[in-house]
Amino acid sequence: MQDSADIDIDQMDYRLLRELTRDGRASDVALSERVHLSSTAVGRRRKLLEDRGMVQGYSADLSLSRLGFGTTVIVAIELSSQAEHVLNEFEQAVSQCPSMSFCSFVSGDTDFIMMVHVKSFEHYDSVYRKELSTLPHVAKIRSSFVMRKVLDRKVPAAVLAVQP
Repeated sequence: MQDSADIDIDQMDYRLLRELTRDGRASDVALSERVHLSSTAVGRRRKLLEDRGMVQGYSADLSLSRLGFGTTVIVAIELSSQAEHVLNEFEQAVSQCPSMSFCSFVSGDTDFIMMVHVKSFEHYDSVYRKELSTLPHVAKIRSSFVMRKVLDRKVPAAVLAVQP
């Protein structure tokens, strides 16, 4: 795949990307009306954006709260070491945790930040005991419960506000 710095996209591509982030299921005809371009040109541009890796896929945005998982917990993990084998073993184990929806290796005072979705505080206690506390090389676990979601963008507005 090409480095994104090597890919030229124009204002029309940005307009199309903005519309796709609003509605990834939109047909080429519907998109063409929104961006004022023929549906054939929209289809060609969409395919090119997909082929270049600018659009990585389409998915359903599920309501976790309506599915019973209304509590979000941000978990910070410190490991006992940052040796490569320790990082690899931890990352492999995290990928097997069914309650995890997000995990990233980060800089700063902690090593990994995770997001866990649970039904309740009691459910989180179970996840903590059965998943988090069994992860290899963990020195410290800090949990923060999300009180209220203020913003949840899939793509920061600034990314699509860029005009070439």
